[in-house]
Amino acid sequence: MKVIGIAGPSGSGKSTLARHLATEPGVAYLDADALAWATYAPGGPAYFPLVARFGEDILAEDGTVDRARLARAAFATPQAKADLEAIVHPRVMDEVRRAIERHRDAGTRILLVEGALLLSSPHVDRSLFDAVLWLEVPAEERRARLLSSGLDRRAVVRRLRAQRDLVPPCDPRVQIVDGRGEPEEVAQRVAELLRAGGGP
Repeated sequence: MKVIGIAGPSGSGKSTLARHLATEPGVAYLDADALAWATYAPGGPAYFPLVARFGEDILAEDGTVDRARLARAAFATPQAKADLEAIVHPRVMDEVRRAIERHRDAGTRILLVEGALLLSSPHVDRSLFDAVLWLEVPAEERRARLLSSGLDRRAVVRRLRAQRDLVPPCDPRVQIVDGRGEPEEVAQRVAELLRAGGGP
């Protein structure tokens, strides 16, 4: 089984691409963001460490972690952001490892793992991936995509500003993909790239 990471900034089309490719037989995908959210659900492995680090102000009335409150607290300083990553990302990688084993046992041919921080977090075990695809999309197109998804302009500006320095590292396993255009076009480029590398 091949494990392929799909990375890139917000609005680059990671989720759309992964869902599109996963319609092919033997191809499945994991959403790393969803795995992260699951780690800090009540009872999840990151829940109490996050509350201990950032306080009960990050909690909603029902006791769940309010993602907007957590984001404000965690992105207030570089150290707070590093603390958030140190709490959540290792636990996400534990979930990814377990999922890889499950899919390998189930006979999955290609497992796609998509997440914005696969290439920027120091807590991501990149040895798990046979390759990582980085979706390159101009900021204006990403802005338009995020706005069309229903996000308000302030949220879009915050996301783009927070990720303006997010670039792929120099790593031979990282392959840059032109992420512009319709999902079908991008999926075709990726399929050709995977075939050229011995994929499907």
